[in-house]
Amino acid sequence: MTTTPVQSGYTRTRPATSGRGSSTSTYSAVLAQVKEHDLLRRRTGFYWSLFGSLVGTLALAWVAFSFLGDSWFQLIVAGVLGVLFTQFAFLSHEAAHRQVFASQRWNDRAGRYVGTFLVGLSYSWWMNKHTRHHGNPNTVGKDPDIAPGVIAFIPEDVPASGLKRVFTRFQGWLFFPLLTLEGINLHWSAVRAVISGTGTTADRRHRIIEGTLLAARFAIYLTAVFWFLPFGMACAFLGVQLAVFGVMMGASFAPNHKGMPTIAHDAKVDFFSRQVRTSRNIRGGWWVSFLMGGLNYQVEHHLFPSMPRPALKQARLLVRDHCDSLDVPYTETTLLRSYGIVVAYLNRVGLAARDPFTCPMVSQLRIN
Repeated sequence: MTTTPVQSGYTRTRPATSGRGSSTSTYSAVLAQVKEHDLLRRRTGFYWSLFGSLVGTLALAWVAFSFLGDSWFQLIVAGVLGVLFTQFAFLSHEAAHRQVFASQRWNDRAGRYVGTFLVGLSYSWWMNKHTRHHGNPNTVGKDPDIAPGVIAFIPEDVPASGLKRVFTRFQGWLFFPLLTLEGINLHWSAVRAVISGTGTTADRRHRIIEGTLLAARFAIYLTAVFWFLPFGMACAFLGVQLAVFGVMMGASFAPNHKGMPTIAHDAKVDFFSRQVRTSRNIRGGWWVSFLMGGLNYQVEHHLFPSMPRPALKQARLLVRDHCDSLDVPYTETTLLRSYGIVVAYLNRVGLAARDPFTCPMVSQLRIN
């Protein structure tokens, strides 16, 4: 089958159903195939092996840190730590989706301790935000990932005037440089969520646990860096580590939905269409799967959130053929091409903000 990548656009999707067949039978059919191939089975051995490999590499990185001492080669170690923290964040994400263990309690424990203590994120804050995203991807007013912020993801959120308006005109070009600050933003969001409880569904006990884990994590990490390195080198070390972490996190999540059709707040769209039409897969083989933590199979991940990472590749073949039989667009492209789409889309949002419906791309991608 030849897939057709959707380039980009900011369309409003308003159909009740799409493709052939009812909304229930459309999803049930592909779900039955997935179950028939046993693709929802837990792959605990895979995750223990991956966790052990990451912990071993993390230990080697700190051994290298201790041997290098007062050397600018420490910046290489900082970059490696940025990569490792991203990989641990992926593991926390998969535990949150119940992909690792059969027990919900063990998944939550793994996600919280790995994500909070090793990575420095608030598991409860992230769960609240990410659950809303999965339920309503690219849906205006419901998906927090396209909510107004530094970057405007839909034309209606672009300021009419001022410096912010000027910034937005070039936001596509500035998006990836800004990701160097995303690591700081994620850590700050974690601390703020634990202190205030804003944006989380955690009870008081979980907030205390996460607050303790965050305090211990930052105390141990910052003490090690500033105790063994000169102040200037320690600041450079943190800068490199946070920049690599932020870029890798943002560059893993951005290609999945940015530039795909958006859904109006009150639209009635069936589950299968909502997940498939708003998601983009990334081609590239095992190295892309490693860099993106399996998020390169975004369509399958949204259709089957509890599916373990090793099964996503096989599920892709089933879902792609199913979409072909229903005439539902199945979108995938290369990693570099996806970044180009994201940049172009964000720039178009800024430039077309005053009258978004005059953009030819909108008319081309609008689903009637």
